[in-house]
Amino acid sequence: MSYPDSENETVLLIAVIIVSIVVASSLNVYPLSPSMATLRPMVMIMVLIFWLLFQPRYVGIFTAFTVGIIADLLMDTHLGQQAFAAVLVAFIIKVTSIYVRQLNTWSAWLLASFSLLIFQLTLWILQMFIQNVFVVQSALSLVMSILSWPLVLLVLRKFAR
Repeated sequence: MSYPDSENETVLLIAVIIVSIVVASSLNVYPLSPSMATLRPMVMIMVLIFWLLFQPRYVGIFTAFTVGIIADLLMDTHLGQQAFAAVLVAFIIKVTSIYVRQLNTWSAWLLASFSLLIFQLTLWILQMFIQNVFVVQSALSLVMSILSWPLVLLVLRKFAR
């Protein structure tokens, strides 16, 4: 039996997920100076990882693929690179969530850091094979993403399960 409030909460949660991904995508492409752009965290992937960790019922592999394709289009990378990396991260989070039952702040930060590292390593490998390019400056973005993960957790914690 479903309750009327639970349907409204589900619609609200899905709307919050969509709005947070749209806001993250706009933060990902916000124009910055070249020196500051290397320090830009991977906000879209961080938000995706948050939803994969805390709302796995509504965000899964298909959502990761969609966010990855959107990131490919926004960041002007080869189509499918970020999508593949995002799907790989979603798969790893889904598999690890079988073993991790309770997510506290530290375990969520460790899992998000590992996921961000896997995402960036996958991008580096794909770019080496496809484009023969290695962008070492993206390591700064990775470090900034890992350090700023608690901010994402702080902003979106209200919607964690």
